[in-house]
Amino acid sequence: MTVTDMNRLEQAARVSMGEFQDPEASAEPLTPHHTLLWGIVLAAASTILLIAMFQLT
Repeated sequence: MTVTDMNRLEQAARVSMGEFQDPEASAEPLTPHHTLLWGIVLAAASTILLIAMFQLT
């Protein structure tokens, strides 16, 4: 089996599993899920910082 055959099989498997990506595509932008996660992390860090500041004053 040649490398070309293996690449075709891998591409066919990805298409059948719904994981096909265009090789020329740039990096994926953040999905809403990732954006929401970063927002929650930022809000939690801000809350912890505010609580610490109030405890120290």
